[in-house]
Amino acid sequence: MIQSKESRSALNFTEKGNKMTTSQILSNAVSAKPSIRSLSAEQKNRAIEEMALKLENSADEILRENTADIDASKDKISPVMIDRLTLTKDRIAGMAQGMREVAALPDPNGRIIREIGRPNGLNIQKVAVPMGVIGIIYESRPNVTSDAAVLCFKSSNVCVLRGGKEAYRTSKAIIGALRRGLKKLGINPDVIQLIDDTTRESANEMMRARGQIDLLIPRGGKGLIRAITENATVPCIETGTGICHIYVEKTADIEKALNIVDNAKTSRPSVCNACEVCLVDKAIADKFLPALKERLTEGRENPVKFVVDDKAEKIIGGTPAGEDGFDTEFLDYILAVKVVDGVEEAVDHILAHSTKHSEAIVTADSAAAEYFVNNTDSAAVYVNASTRFTDGGEFGLGCEMGISTQKMHARGPMGLEELMTYHYVIKGNGQVR
Repeated sequence: MIQSKESRSALNFTEKGNKMTTSQILSNAVSAKPSIRSLSAEQKNRAIEEMALKLENSADEILRENTADIDASKDKISPVMIDRLTLTKDRIAGMAQGMREVAALPDPNGRIIREIGRPNGLNIQKVAVPMGVIGIIYESRPNVTSDAAVLCFKSSNVCVLRGGKEAYRTSKAIIGALRRGLKKLGINPDVIQLIDDTTRESANEMMRARGQIDLLIPRGGKGLIRAITENATVPCIETGTGICHIYVEKTADIEKALNIVDNAKTSRPSVCNACEVCLVDKAIADKFLPALKERLTEGRENPVKFVVDDKAEKIIGGTPAGEDGFDTEFLDYILAVKVVDGVEEAVDHILAHSTKHSEAIVTADSAAAEYFVNNTDSAAVYVNASTRFTDGGEFGLGCEMGISTQKMHARGPMGLEELMTYHYVIKGNGQVR
């Protein structure tokens, strides 16, 4: 593909090591839209494989930059957030594998969603098309960089990424590898870009970029998401915050429930699909809660701390929940626990405190499971499984752009289909109305 003079100038500017302004990057992104729209599915898949190879081959460079990011952040963020920031060769290999899984998925661009033949001879097709330029503002999770880039690329969208300052060096190295893959195949690398400015002003500029950004996706904590959804003048999707609940119903198998809660809380507590609240039926609380405390504390390098209501406190002790104990996304080895009187109270509590991300019930009662599924109002609802499965890869999407907790356009893990819009193509033979 032949690059325009403007694109070549932008590429040279970046390759010389000079930082570009947010305005320049957004302008280049708009200019790059036609180039990605013209790529065939085969060309995109070949480019994704090349990007994955460049990512793997750049592992040493990426890890050096990641170490620099970690060293600069050690005294500023918590250990579990350091874990979110940390890359290893295995994690980089996993990122590359996620890219290849996206390449293996059907190309959504141009898919005919619906076709209607009218009595007047008109043929009307509802056809999937890319959003255009997608902006992603996220915090210190370097894997989001490659996930977002490949999902946008496969769906024929240009992406403009704005990561957190704690992961800037790492993200820059990842983007550099991906852009080298595109350049090798003659594809305009400006279809994937990283904002150099990590101050609040660049985020504000993206929020106000009407006519340049077609969709803005925040991926991070409550403060980031609130700031964007309340202040953006461009269309945006609310994602991420996960006050996820597990309700252990009175008929639950105790060992199964312990395994599920343990996995959901401790396998990676810093992610949005980790369990933050465990609701326990009062009929089994005296048996289950001591077993849960033993499971999550005894012999643990990171024993879980409990934030509890009055009934749970009498059984296992802990810190009283207070006013916001059940409204906090801890992202840490902390679990809020409440004793409830049946599935109806459990659901009422979830409706009052959930962020509509992921909820689970552990039960042997099909009626209780059905009530829970039908009356909770979240993007993902589980029966006898950990909330940690709310993930694009686990859902067969290759990877994800984020977990949408809203109801319009996209809900749950956002893959290729959720990055598309549609238009109508109407074919006639001289018809007039």
